Amino acid sequence: MPQDIKLRVNGDTKTISADPEEPLLYILREEFAFKGAKYGCGLLQCGACMVIVDQKAEPSCLRACSSFENTEITTLEGLAQNGKLHPVQQAFIDTQAAQCGYCLNGMIMTAVALLEENPKPTELEIRTALNPVICRCGTHSRFIKAVKLASENTKA
Repeated sequence: MPQDIKLRVNGDTKTISADPEEPLLYILREEFAFKGAKYGCGLLQCGACMVIVDQKAEPSCLRACSSFENTEITTLEGLAQNGKLHPVQQAFIDTQAAQCGYCLNGMIMTAVALLEENPKPTELEIRTALNPVICRCGTHSRFIKAVKLASENTKA
């Protein structure tokens, strides 16, 4: 039975009528037209569906949308500000870190959350943070390079 659910996404509060158990990913993609987060495995194992919730990277493919009420959700679309890409997004472009692009959302969202918590991570900390996001193209070395570049361009 649908009910009203209030979500704060990319700085805007939106109320939708939905099944409270519907995964957040479906709400983001179908109700709000935010297509950055992707459906990958549907098992919380690949990271393609990653969003930032209260400054932590979290998968959105299985968790009920109602459990996100009273949280701050940021999607890939919410990272750019005033027409300027987030430093992580720019670093991924500058280092040509993308290949097929399917894992890109998860890598970027995880990197943003990491740099919010730790603006100057070591390579091991970057590897550890990005490890839950699966990339089948094998571009991890470029992702690490991009996160290092972004960390150099953020305020400590």
